[in-house]
Amino acid sequence: MGFLDVLLGRSKPVRPDLDRLFAVPGAAITLEAGAGFVPTGAGSVCFAGVEGGAFGRLRQEVRDLLDADVAADPAGGGEPVAYSRDAYGYTWLLARHPADAVVSLVNDLHAVNTLLQDAGFGPHLLCSLIGFRHPGDERPLALVYLYKRGTFYPFAPVPGPAERRDNALELQVRALLADDLRIEPDLSRWFPVWGAPGLTPEP
Repeated sequence: MGFLDVLLGRSKPVRPDLDRLFAVPGAAITLEAGAGFVPTGAGSVCFAGVEGGAFGRLRQEVRDLLDADVAADPAGGGEPVAYSRDAYGYTWLLARHPADAVVSLVNDLHAVNTLLQDAGFGPHLLCSLIGFRHPGDERPLALVYLYKRGTFYPFAPVPGPAERRDNALELQVRALLADDLRIEPDLSRWFPVWGAPGLTPEP
């Protein structure tokens, strides 16, 4: 970073630390013990602006990568990756594992983020999401990892047709996981991800 950057208050972008994703399995244990939420086995990666031939190659590379992980898994718990596009034009890649295979799910999400980053698509990466639910009433909860910030935040939509979120639960989870994850301190960056793949268990 040069003198002019310092003078003008500009800061050099920090390379995202994807290894922070590996703290999620420990956080999942804390979340279940403290709030009763358990993993759904679903997680997703969101990115934007990858089109045409580049997107086709990217899809194949990701599929090959995750298929290799599935083949190497003696439990055979992995399923094919699925893609979808939301109303804002963002692409979501959904990975699924058995609910108790949080480590395998996180490994997949880390691998996909790393592949995208190393292929030059880092600027297109937005976030990753790990889904949870409460067995008592099936309330959904997600831990969202912001790629460019290297931080997490909880997102707790209220079940029903209206787009409402349970702010009290989100703040409870923030306090609960303060020692497990690097929580995003700026609440204005706790963006809602309504209907994101992996947010709720599939029927």
